[in-house]
Amino acid sequence: MKKIMKFSLFIFLAFACPILIYYTALKIEDLEEIPSLITTQASLEEKFLSDIDDYSIDNPKVILNPYGISPLSALVIFKTNDLATPTVTIRGKDELSTYEHTFTQDNFHMLPIYGLYADSENEVIISINGKEKTIKIKTDPLPEDFILPTKVTAKKEKLNDDLYFFTPSSQGYTCAYDVNGDVRWYLNDYFIWDIKRLNNGHLILSSNRLINKPYYMTGLMEMDLLGKVYYEYNLPGGYHHDVYEMPNNNLLIASDNFDSGTVEDYIVEIDRTSGEIVKTFDLTEILPTEASKSENWVEYDWFHNNAVWYDEKTNSVTLSGRHQDAVINIDYKSGSLNWIIGDATNWPDDYQKYFFTPIGDNFEWQWSQHASMVLPNGNIFLFDNGNNRSKIKENYVNAENNYSRGVIYKINTADMTIETVWQYGKNRGSDYYSPYISDVDYLDENHYIVHSGGHNVVDGKVSNNPAGFVKVDSLNSITTELLDDEIIFEIELPTNNYRVQKMNLYSKEIYSPGRGKIVGNMGITKTDGNRKLILFPKNGDEIIEKYDIKFTKEYDRLSFEGTFKKEDKVSIILNRMSSQKNYDVIISNKPYAAMCVDLFNQDSNSDEINVTKYINDLGLHDRYEIYLKINGTIYKMNKAVTFN
Repeated sequence: MKKIMKFSLFIFLAFACPILIYYTALKIEDLEEIPSLITTQASLEEKFLSDIDDYSIDNPKVILNPYGISPLSALVIFKTNDLATPTVTIRGKDELSTYEHTFTQDNFHMLPIYGLYADSENEVIISINGKEKTIKIKTDPLPEDFILPTKVTAKKEKLNDDLYFFTPSSQGYTCAYDVNGDVRWYLNDYFIWDIKRLNNGHLILSSNRLINKPYYMTGLMEMDLLGKVYYEYNLPGGYHHDVYEMPNNNLLIASDNFDSGTVEDYIVEIDRTSGEIVKTFDLTEILPTEASKSENWVEYDWFHNNAVWYDEKTNSVTLSGRHQDAVINIDYKSGSLNWIIGDATNWPDDYQKYFFTPIGDNFEWQWSQHASMVLPNGNIFLFDNGNNRSKIKENYVNAENNYSRGVIYKINTADMTIETVWQYGKNRGSDYYSPYISDVDYLDENHYIVHSGGHNVVDGKVSNNPAGFVKVDSLNSITTELLDDEIIFEIELPTNNYRVQKMNLYSKEIYSPGRGKIVGNMGITKTDGNRKLILFPKNGDEIIEKYDIKFTKEYDRLSFEGTFKKEDKVSIILNRMSSQKNYDVIISNKPYAAMCVDLFNQDSNSDEINVTKYINDLGLHDRYEIYLKINGTIYKMNKAVTFN
């Protein structure tokens, strides 16, 4: 009788709470945490600032790549007895590739040095109090896979010393080329999407971590050209494509609401100081999701927003929906629809009033456009990729006969008319055709950049597909700077590049040491809501190699990777004495219909699928042992993770 009671109690406890009742003799290892980039940089900074007392202009301290990710940058540190205003000159090959900057007055000087050549002994001249000090800074060669131009055209008498900053789409690095096509700055970590300069002189660009495949990043990073990160902004829906700095310094961001089942149709505004989301725009509440489908339309990526632009004059937001061939404008305050630029074919009757009527000769609509913006005079500037040039399949234009262009539309919202006032690219035919990505920029009146960034050739013919979908013969991007309709600069690169910004190396930014800040969060990772009975788990060592399993602890989440088949059922169990968390792992190879970068792509027909699951630390505390449940069997992974 006593034996029966003991057994009953044993069963009761096993089902009543998620207490592990089976122990193995194997040691449970704690996952070592990978520090954030900000933590790593804080350690580097602490080290090089620990010895700065005895440096003078005659013997300055020179630190190449002080923050670890900007190899063609340096920091020069020295003291002067009196207040002084130093000027730095970085010698280039000619006048336009030589950079000069005067810093603010001080007696303790920390001078960022930008624009060094790779694999060179660079000459840097510091002028201070009527005295010149020349220092030599030796740099390493570029990485072996660095992309160099195949052609550069420059009318230097019409150019200044600004550089052309590129973000990659296929192979390549976030980098800057000068007017000679020489690399003068790059980041050795991977950052994609747009790169812009904020009002404070810092750069804003994507974080270097995924939140969701294929290309949704955890958020954004604000950094200087030394690579020092001042802010990392994390978001529950991550970041993709574009960001805009608002007049109040907030950031308006192309994000996602992953719980909705759709992507690239959600905009958030965040407070720069706290990372708090202060406003959202959900396009599923503004537009019909099944209207006017382009060839690339799919249910979960029905709009595919690739641009965000705020216009203060009209207090409105302009967005670019590639998969509806539509540029839309919404009221910032109410979120209501103001107008739509695009072919009105297949749009519901009650939306026809939002469309413009073309006027003028030889007007053409845009197709699968990118980078839409509002110019100071109210005109709309965008890159017309030109995919198919029709909503009607029978009228599609094939890639070999197609073209892309930068185009400026003049719109009249009173009488709802639209006309073309400027364009460039059509005359260059299919050699300038890019079926995805690409960019335009306004530099000044009649001064523009048109960036055809996604050209590729397959089987000897110009392709209509993004590079990540097919095996290509060659890639190309052509960036053209035009002044009064004259090409004053053009650079070709044998790769695909997402966007380009023309910017000076030195801006009004003021370098300041100190630990960067991480603001915002990626939200609470949902559990399946169930408790799984852990009675006699198998040793997980036997499945690590079979499924190529890897657990990684980042500073704010647990990352799980594995390779499974479509029919596999997988979940992660985090177990401790007082609670248990269960997370289903979705085994899916859902192809994204129009990736704007071809990262992380894999064969959608493959029987084996590489999957990643992220479990955010929000709402988790203490130490958890890790288990995997695969097809009904629970495995003890002999690993533990601690969340603070």
